[in-house]
Amino acid sequence: MDELEKLVTAVLAAPKYRYISPALVRRVAVRELAVRRNSKEALKATKNKLHQVGGAYFAAKIDYARALADLQTAVGDDAAFRAACRRVMGLHTSTRERLPILEEFYATILADLPPVQSVMDVACGLNGLAWPWMPFGPDTQYIGYDIYADMVGFVGEFLALAGVRGETAVRDVISEPPNRPVGLVLLLKLLPVLAQVEETAVPRLLDSLQAKYLLISFPTASLGGRKKGMVANYEAQFQAWADGRNWDVQRFEFATELAFLVRCCSGIA
Repeated sequence: MDELEKLVTAVLAAPKYRYISPALVRRVAVRELAVRRNSKEALKATKNKLHQVGGAYFAAKIDYARALADLQTAVGDDAAFRAACRRVMGLHTSTRERLPILEEFYATILADLPPVQSVMDVACGLNGLAWPWMPFGPDTQYIGYDIYADMVGFVGEFLALAGVRGETAVRDVISEPPNRPVGLVLLLKLLPVLAQVEETAVPRLLDSLQAKYLLISFPTASLGGRKKGMVANYEAQFQAWADGRNWDVQRFEFATELAFLVRCCSGIA
């Protein structure tokens, strides 16, 4: 076994990373091996990068079996089911931050969106559980991608439980940007994370997407709670990525999230 494979095996053997996309681990490991003095430093740096990308959003390990049981007991009672969805979404930092604005977030942004037949949620996390708040019909399909196999498996079980047409899969969207034609792509608080990992990741992802609409959002505070300059910085970053693209853009600002609804004028019909 060569040095790269030993490093990848060591990362995936750790409980914290056992369910993460092997493709992502391998790609990060290749970069770290190239710039670190030895394999020990590369292993530490690889784990640190993976923590930044995904691990930092978990306060504790999620018991998915328990979460699914919580949802199952609420099936048939809309209020109870929504309350259960909120409880589960609170287990992941990204969706927990959206809970205070959940009632208005999708209702406001997507109010005037024409009917779409498919929604792709890139780096979905637990956002699939927000489906009851999204203004889509029963025939709309949900497609969720994330780097954690256990998480996407759970979201897939939720979709079946909720009667949503959908599918989920493990995918490292930097090495394999999705190009499936869909009506709407959700890129919620994702782009800054991708930019941390690889400088060209965001434009390559945006170039690959085939969608009529994109919903792109950014946090208004860091994971540590820092807010100063966040909105202005992310707005400038968005404008830089949007520059030269044939986009019509609507801007929305909420207490915990800055969002842009993009109509891709050169996208699919």
